[in-house]
Amino acid sequence: MRRTLLASSVIAAALVAAAPAIAQRASLADRVAALEQQAANNQGNVDLLNQVQQLRSEVQALRAQLEEMQQQNEQLKQAGRNQYLDLDGRITRLEGGAGTAPASGATSAPAARAATPAMPASASTSERAPTVRGDAGRVAQGADERTAYNAAFDVLKAGDYVQSAQQFQQFLTDYPAGTYAPNALYWLGESYYVTQNYDLALQEFQALLSRYPTHDKAPGALLKVGLAQYGLKQMDAAEATLSQVSQRYPGTDAARTADDRLRAIQLSRVR
Repeated sequence: MRRTLLASSVIAAALVAAAPAIAQRASLADRVAALEQQAANNQGNVDLLNQVQQLRSEVQALRAQLEEMQQQNEQLKQAGRNQYLDLDGRITRLEGGAGTAPASGATSAPAARAATPAMPASASTSERAPTVRGDAGRVAQGADERTAYNAAFDVLKAGDYVQSAQQFQQFLTDYPAGTYAPNALYWLGESYYVTQNYDLALQEFQALLSRYPTHDKAPGALLKVGLAQYGLKQMDAAEATLSQVSQRYPGTDAARTADDRLRAIQLSRVR
């Protein structure tokens, strides 16, 4: 009996002594687990920060690309405007060159007009003096008119289309029936067209065609009527007008340009 009690006491004492050690090991395991969790959280935070930094770098790169594209877009717009003016200058020079030979059997009529010398080419646009019909002395007598016209045209060539529109408007107010009035109407319409004021451009080109249907600028004006209608999304009207250019002015640069644009519109509709 004593032995049994002694053994029980020894076992109980052993258990009592072992309890702190077990508790200590459990506490240590918890601490290790907590540290591992913290380490994992820290690594996650580091990864997250790295991802944020990478995204910031990508955003900065995209912003730089966007700014570059915007700059290129502005350059393309300016180049397009210059090309419009250059095309009109070329049409003017070609129309002012040697006339086509008369068809066989046609009777040659007396010369009805005398052309003044062409202006020197400058920048991307050149403009010859307008054709004088009937009296070649009108240009010499209209020195003030020519000076005012040149001033407006120089502003146009410099690319200040808002100012050129104002000056051509003033010119037409001062010289509504002047020798240079048809040309002023055309370039006023062009000043509006290159700045995408298609409604105003359309009015000026139509006014030119209405008042001066046989003028040298008429083919280009009719072409620009069609292009302005296209800019206004008036597709049916644009197609009809561009078709008229080839019918009324066959073989001209304006007609070829109209044909090209007409095909492009038709292809875009098929797509």
